[in-house]
Amino acid sequence: MGQTAVDSTTGHVLPTCRLGRTDMEITRVGLGAWAIGGHDWAVGWGKQEDSQSIAAIRHAVARGINWIDTAPIYGLGHSEEIVREALKAIAQNERPLVFTKCGLAWDENDRKAWPRMVGARDSIRREVEDSLRRLGIERIDLYQMHWPAEDDTPLEDYWQALLDLKQEGKVRAVGLSNHNAEQLEAAERLGHVDTLQPPFSAICRDAAEALLPWCQSNGTGVIVYSPMQAGLLTGSFTVERAQSLPVDDWRSRDPEFAGERLMRNLKLADTLKPIAESHGTSVAAVAVAWTLAWPGVTGAIVGARMPRQVDGWFNAASLQLTSEDMRKIANGIEVSGAGSGPVLPQENPPDSER
Repeated sequence: MGQTAVDSTTGHVLPTCRLGRTDMEITRVGLGAWAIGGHDWAVGWGKQEDSQSIAAIRHAVARGINWIDTAPIYGLGHSEEIVREALKAIAQNERPLVFTKCGLAWDENDRKAWPRMVGARDSIRREVEDSLRRLGIERIDLYQMHWPAEDDTPLEDYWQALLDLKQEGKVRAVGLSNHNAEQLEAAERLGHVDTLQPPFSAICRDAAEALLPWCQSNGTGVIVYSPMQAGLLTGSFTVERAQSLPVDDWRSRDPEFAGERLMRNLKLADTLKPIAESHGTSVAAVAVAWTLAWPGVTGAIVGARMPRQVDGWFNAASLQLTSEDMRKIANGIEVSGAGSGPVLPQENPPDSER
């Protein structure tokens, strides 16, 4: 699969970073395929037109984004199938890297039931074959354990299962998602953790406490998810929109989208507007660029359900916030009282830590 990073609409080359110690160079933003899984499952985003999803993926790739993040659980297989359909019309040498996950099992008879967190080796073996089939590819570029297992499978067992898949060539690299520093350390003792995928935004900042430093020290690439906090930091979200979210949109049940937390989050989003104006870009792009300004972060996963949403945050792929920008955002975080975690990265980290 290709790793091109040229915006065909402008001819501009997008910046790329090496993903940990792997041989993959990725653009600073990748397309997240959670929302395109649709609404008919436990953590859906509401109704979604597949044609729009396919158009969004193809548009992102045309603009130079060279990786897609998906998972079997997104729409209970549907997101991976949509990624396959979108890739069919893209030349082989222009196709993006495809990242997916394992470890979540669902009940076919109850699509709305919460998935089980499973780490059994035979389950992971089945899952990788199912993902390869749904995606229509011969090898997965990055395969990650979605959540720590809760079926009594020790971390060492499921991590060894992923390492074996890498050794066999079914996957190119392996990583962990939603794991803590202690779990990363335990996995690293068995075999290198190529990547970590944690939630990270100007609202959800806890990953900066221990996870990002650990990954920096151990050569582990970091691709963060929900950098716009599921839409709260786009600059266009409102109280009215939060109150009108349909019941099949998981955000209608999330505490960040209601009450005092919502007001704090929207206040923070407002503080990003002058910074966006100074760069001639969108609030969404600033929110994503904020995550990329932290040492240790390789890339950010950003969702889009239609092409114009890609354009809304696309500038984050090359936007570099200044130290003054970061201080203003830190002040905005403190004044708003939004979220938790460190508000400002260390000043001027060594080049090797960027």
